[in-house]
Amino acid sequence: MTILMSAYTAFFQRLERADWLLATLARFVFAAVLAVYFWNSGLTKIGDGIFGIFTPSTGAYVQIFPRVFEAVGYDSSQLSFFHWAVVVAGTFAEFVLPALIVLGLMTRLAALGMIGFVFMQSLTDIYGHGAMDHPETIGAWFDRFENSAIMDQRTLWVFVLMVLVIKGAGPLSLDRILSRRIKSGL
Repeated sequence: MTILMSAYTAFFQRLERADWLLATLARFVFAAVLAVYFWNSGLTKIGDGIFGIFTPSTGAYVQIFPRVFEAVGYDSSQLSFFHWAVVVAGTFAEFVLPALIVLGLMTRLAALGMIGFVFMQSLTDIYGHGAMDHPETIGAWFDRFENSAIMDQRTLWVFVLMVLVIKGAGPLSLDRILSRRIKSGL
C-alpha cells in the first residue's frame, strides 16, 4: 500500500508542477469549443462589401439591441451613433479577441475582454431577447440540470477564460515568444 501511495503522490506532484499544462489545455478548449462559435456569430453581423464590418447587418442590431431595434421599426437609420459604435465594437471583438486567444497573443487581456463580452452577451439574452420569460434557458447553479444555456454553459466558458487570465497562454504562444525576445533585449 505504501508503494501505491508513493507512486500516486509522486505522479500528482509532478502533474501539479506542470504549470504549462493548464494554460495550454485552456487555450485548446477555447479554440475547440468557442472560437468558431464567436467567429460565426461575428459573421452574422457583418454588412455587405469589403467594409462590411463598418456597415453592420440588420441581424447585428437585432442581436445586440433587440428591443430598441424593434421600437424603431427595424430601421437602423433611426438608431444613434452610440448604437452603431457598440455594434461595430462588438462585432470587431468577436473576431479579434478569440483570434488573440488562439494565437496566444495578449492572452490575459483578450481573455478578460472575452469575459466582459460573455457577461454582456448573457445580459442581452436575458433582458433583450426575453430569456427572463424562460427560466430553463437561464438556469440556476446547484440545480439538477447541467445544460442551461446561460448559467451553466457560460459559467464554464468564463472558467476557461479565467484560467487564461490567471495562468497566461502557456509555452506554445506568441506571448511566450515575445517575452523571451524582450528578456533577451531583441
